[in-house]
Amino acid sequence: MRRLKRKQGTNWFLTFVLILGCLTVLFPLYMTVIIAFKNPSEMTNDVAGALAPPSNWSFDNFAEAMRVTNFWSALANSLFISGITIVLSVLIHSIAGYVIGRNMRRKKGYKLVYFYIVSGMFVPFAILMMPLVKETAQIGLANPIGVILLYLVFYMPMNVMLYSGYLKNIPLAMEEAAEIDGASTWKTYWTVIFPMMKPMHATVAVLTALGTWNDVMTPLVIMSGSENTTLPLAQLNFQTQFGTNYNLAFASYLLSLIPILIFYVVCQKQIIGGVANGAVKG
Repeated sequence: MRRLKRKQGTNWFLTFVLILGCLTVLFPLYMTVIIAFKNPSEMTNDVAGALAPPSNWSFDNFAEAMRVTNFWSALANSLFISGITIVLSVLIHSIAGYVIGRNMRRKKGYKLVYFYIVSGMFVPFAILMMPLVKETAQIGLANPIGVILLYLVFYMPMNVMLYSGYLKNIPLAMEEAAEIDGASTWKTYWTVIFPMMKPMHATVAVLTALGTWNDVMTPLVIMSGSENTTLPLAQLNFQTQFGTNYNLAFASYLLSLIPILIFYVVCQKQIIGGVANGAVKG
């Protein structure tokens, strides 16, 4: 039998699109880095001067940005809110996704609950903003704890959908074998199912972290007037006071970007598989 060999040529259109996409991401990042390290005296209006790297790589802008924005206090608040939200989201939303995902095909009530929860993804925050501000103030939750509770509600629809979809990749036979060995449903979940959902845990953690870390509106309306400032709120206040000092502004942006970038790099190995396997299948 003769083998027909196909010559696989280069798809120049897709290559061009890929290069264009990379430039779209890398060019603003390059500009952010070089402006953050430049001295104000090096800022010029011509293109060549703007694209040129700094003559002296100095961290003075970063030190000043940290002082002006009260960086360490804002960082601690952001880490506290994001960290607690991530841990509770993985624990609570995975349980909800497991209960709903395993029962929605057998009992119609669970399917209705699933669609009710997922429908929350389509409710704009602007509609809920004023009632939430009033309610949280009345019950004493105009603080980071109140913000964390709201985040758990806001991200529950997306996370439950992801966990329910991912469960379709875990065969029921594993749970049945655990039950035969005498394990309860609770023990089966924590010893068998929960460890097997590790890729989805990483995906949920990263998506939740990105949302909570970069969110400005929720902390702004809930903790308005308090001393509990998050990094996005510090950036907002910084822009109103030092909006024309681009060197300090870009240094401040890089400082707020580094922690979430490190978190993403640590979890990236699990993300692709988690998103692919967590897709809802028919």
